[in-house]
Amino acid sequence: MAKKTLEIAYEIFNSPEELSPSDRALYDEAIAAMTRSYAPYSQFNVGSAVRLSDGRVFQAGNQENSAYPSGLCAERVALFAAHNDLRGAQISDLAVAGGRVHQTALGEDAGKAAPGTLLLADEAVCSCGACAQVLLEFEEPQHPVNILFIGKNSILKLQGAASLLPFAFQK
Repeated sequence: MAKKTLEIAYEIFNSPEELSPSDRALYDEAIAAMTRSYAPYSQFNVGSAVRLSDGRVFQAGNQENSAYPSGLCAERVALFAAHNDLRGAQISDLAVAGGRVHQTALGEDAGKAAPGTLLLADEAVCSCGACAQVLLEFEEPQHPVNILFIGKNSILKLQGAASLLPFAFQK
């Protein structure tokens, strides 16, 4: 028997002002993508932005459906769109933000935010295993994807899909 330990290296940022200009731009894209979310059932809006090595950015929001589990996470929607239009580029960055897009002045958020206001989750929102597997499938082994998980109180930054899914399915 052998016993091994896994370690995952990541950085924690307390505010978007601490990010590099490139990461800050992707942060902004992911937050903007939250407005593309269709989340009438969970009321949890997720936005994702995928940047290719040629600088193009693909945004997407999670897409729910009453015929659960027919919806898709924001990351997979953005990754599939980007992968469909690579044109020789590779996926270089992924950012994910989640929370709520405040719809009305009623309910628990009444008086706190105007309709249309983005209310980020308190802590960084991370990808599910299915999204991590898709990212791993599209990631070039010699070029790990820069990943940002965004929340109101923290932003996590890590390199490579293997950090998210160390025992991923391999073809």
